[in-house]
Amino acid sequence: MNGGLVRSVRGACSHGRLTWRTCSQNGLGLPRAMCSQAGNVQTQSRLDTLREKLQSDKQPFADFVKREEGIVDQGEEEVSLFQQQMENHRVEGKEYFIETLGCQMNFADSEIVASVLEGAGYNRSMDMSAADVVLVNTCAIRENAEEKALQRLRGLRKQRKKTGQQVGVLGCMAERMKATLLEGNLVNVVAGPDSYRDLPSLLSVARGEEQAMNVQLSVDETYADIAPVRMGDSWHAYISITRGCNNMCTYCIVPFTRGRERSRTANSIVEEVKRVSSEGRIKEITLLGQNVNSYYDKTEKDPVDGDTYKLAEGFSDTYKTRQGSGVRFAKLLDRVASVDDTIRIRFTSPHPKDFTDDVLTVMAKHKNICNSIHLPAQSGSNSVLKAMGRGYTREAYLDLVRRARNIIGPELELSSDFISGFCGETEEDHQQTLSLMDEVAYEQCFMFAYSERKKTRAYHRLDDDVPKDVKLRRLAEVVAKFREVSQEKAKTQVGKEYEILVEGPSRRDENIMQGKTHGLRRCVIVDSTPETCPSGSYVKVKVIEANQTTLKGKLI
Repeated sequence: MNGGLVRSVRGACSHGRLTWRTCSQNGLGLPRAMCSQAGNVQTQSRLDTLREKLQSDKQPFADFVKREEGIVDQGEEEVSLFQQQMENHRVEGKEYFIETLGCQMNFADSEIVASVLEGAGYNRSMDMSAADVVLVNTCAIRENAEEKALQRLRGLRKQRKKTGQQVGVLGCMAERMKATLLEGNLVNVVAGPDSYRDLPSLLSVARGEEQAMNVQLSVDETYADIAPVRMGDSWHAYISITRGCNNMCTYCIVPFTRGRERSRTANSIVEEVKRVSSEGRIKEITLLGQNVNSYYDKTEKDPVDGDTYKLAEGFSDTYKTRQGSGVRFAKLLDRVASVDDTIRIRFTSPHPKDFTDDVLTVMAKHKNICNSIHLPAQSGSNSVLKAMGRGYTREAYLDLVRRARNIIGPELELSSDFISGFCGETEEDHQQTLSLMDEVAYEQCFMFAYSERKKTRAYHRLDDDVPKDVKLRRLAEVVAKFREVSQEKAKTQVGKEYEILVEGPSRRDENIMQGKTHGLRRCVIVDSTPETCPSGSYVKVKVIEANQTTLKGKLI
């Protein structure tokens, strides 16, 4: 065996095969001290145990594998290897602090991490400087996101020299920049998106003057059995339904940092929604996934869905579309929305190819499913869309927009992502993006200049040939176009009445509350106070003023 062995807490056996991972296999070339030694002796012991079991007639190999997975009954009790691992690394009197950067999925993951740590005896600290463990959950989708995280870690490195804190990196950057993070002595612990169960053992190793790491990606980890610790607003809950992504868009690093797509079982999701509903305080749930609407639970056979599945008309997939009877996103969304019609339901981030008509029909059926769709176009040019590997044309995208508005209704609000200056993008391509924005008239847009990411297909196969100044100029024009179009739409909002879910104080005046409509618009309630409009309450307002991003309204 080369280097330091890193063992998943799910055991040395996974689905009947040994799953060893060494530093040399990851291509890091790191010295032994830079890898987790936790479990070396235990892992070798498991290998010895495996040899003994294979030579013995007393226990079938299948039972041994099940026992390693922690699912064999001992009397009436189920063995949980994860719980055993938590107990083995339990601490007393230590506090943790998590700083979350990036997307909503990172925020949901931080809640899973909090649950794992609290299960091992850690307590949450609201003061970073007072915590024994500081974890930074990072994003790697763009270069500036990574630089922001690195800057934060450099500051923490100076701090931990004085305080003795343990500092760890979680999330996408942990997997992508593992060598840099450890060689630069920026952190004590590196944990990828699928190794959060290992955190107690990794932190235990790191307390012994070593650095610890596990960035192994999984084909089945969903954390479905871990109840998250709700760390955000008391009225909102994130629920992850899928992890990873199979789309392989040429510009995107996500499949390489979060692994292949896998879905939680429909029953586990619905049960979590029921638990959230029973608490009585949650007013809004957001279903999460890197490609949330490609959800597919093949463990539950659904004859209604049949054995064949087709993408939205005019769209294609990078890989062969998964077939077979099972629960798809439309059926799951229907079941989730039916649990409690007083809770708003949102979902993100979707892919246009998976907006089949049955998904749109379910959205129209349930009044508690918000009237908004994130429909990331990325570009309005067919040649750029092809280079991006998006699996659709401009025409198919516009046809989907028309179908969505026809099925759900004119009140539907749309948001999108756009990348300016992608490989090979011409001025004509850029103009086609601007014209798409005119034609669709989005309520919200997220716009970025192209940032090349190593490992992606674009990095290996395409030339990043658009100069930086041209990227930035085109981005500025895309932003200006959005502001122009959205300002025109905003004028139509004055005089309308909306039910607002109050989210908290206004950013500009903490004595005035703000909230969100059933769609995408944020509304400042000008005659409100924290007492008259507490966070998590519903109020009705009449719009008196509007701009491209915000409404202002008075209570009715």
